[in-house]
Amino acid sequence: MLRAIFATLALGLSVDSLASCPDVLNHDMQKLRSRDSVNLCQAYEGKPVLVINTASHCGFTPQFKGLEALYQQYKDQGLAVAGFPSDSFNQEADNAEKTAEICYINYGVTFDMYSEIPVKGGEAHPLFAELAAAQGAPRWNFTKYLIDRDGNVVAKWGSRTTPDDPELRRAIESALAAK
Repeated sequence: MLRAIFATLALGLSVDSLASCPDVLNHDMQKLRSRDSVNLCQAYEGKPVLVINTASHCGFTPQFKGLEALYQQYKDQGLAVAGFPSDSFNQEADNAEKTAEICYINYGVTFDMYSEIPVKGGEAHPLFAELAAAQGAPRWNFTKYLIDRDGNVVAKWGSRTTPDDPELRRAIESALAAK
């Protein structure tokens, strides 16, 4: 616990913010193809977040383009988008460099992308275990979870729901409008 308190203070957060951090965001995650870590509480405090488990070699990989467009449309209103590559469905690139190339170069992704993690079953990263407990585990790549400003997991959409889906956009707009 002392290590968490010192790390929190080093990041410029108060001990109170550590205590008030929702469990689903209470994680330090490594950025894709980087040694830098991000404290999700610090990065997303007070923001709605769309969390997606991604894969580089999936039939749904072209959704990166729509996810980037969605991010560009709503980022100035406070929406954060966080992609988590995963090989849980055996469709992720063999290395972070290839994953980064597909995301950043092929699809022009500018939203947050993190290092590969498992997203299902007993091996699921605690973030995805908590998402699964709230709304169900991902059944495939490009499952989307919406977390509201208070850290509540409020909705989940499957792979076939595209980023331009009206229901998804209404939920995002509702989360952005809630203060």
